[in-house]
Amino acid sequence: MVKLRHSRLQAKKWSTLTLVLSMLFMLTIVLLMLLAMGIFYIPIGDDDSPPNDLTSFRRRAFEKRSSIAEEKGEQWTEIVAWEPRAFVYHNFLSKAECEYLIDLAKPYMVKSTVVDSKTGQSKDSRVRTSSGTFLKRGQDRIIRGIEKRIADFTFIPMEHGEGIQVLHYEVGQKYDAHYDYFLDEFNTKNGGQRMATLLMYL
Repeated sequence: MVKLRHSRLQAKKWSTLTLVLSMLFMLTIVLLMLLAMGIFYIPIGDDDSPPNDLTSFRRRAFEKRSSIAEEKGEQWTEIVAWEPRAFVYHNFLSKAECEYLIDLAKPYMVKSTVVDSKTGQSKDSRVRTSSGTFLKRGQDRIIRGIEKRIADFTFIPMEHGEGIQVLHYEVGQKYDAHYDYFLDEFNTKNGGQRMATLLMYL
């Protein structure tokens, strides 16, 4: 009889402990989700913006600036829409970084192409009249720094990104409305489906 009572007390103690741990775990998950969505954030430094201001919350990037990067000015994120997710990250690149990308790409600019949805190969098309070139992933320290910043901002690992594509549009040139995700099997097998697009205006 005594043993039975002891086992009941032990079971009650374990069930209370399990309940408390479960609640703490759930609270942690909810907090992490709110942090990831930007609805809640932990203030760092002397940021004077209100913590729940959804129209202009700030994300602090913890990274060393490359020696070429000059002062970018105030960096902040403007929320355009939650569904679909669209943000404007102000002063993402410095002026020096913009000029570096332009100078790096200029000798290799060619007529832009589109992906053939049947073959997955590049082809010429009147829907896209710009010129452009792809930079090699991680080709130098500055490019790696920009790619790291993109990964930090999008929460997508650098290894899952494509090479930076530099595009130039003359007056009157265009790229008709289109989806950035792939409709062919070739590209999805080659590198997987595109999850996000980040545009940097130089």
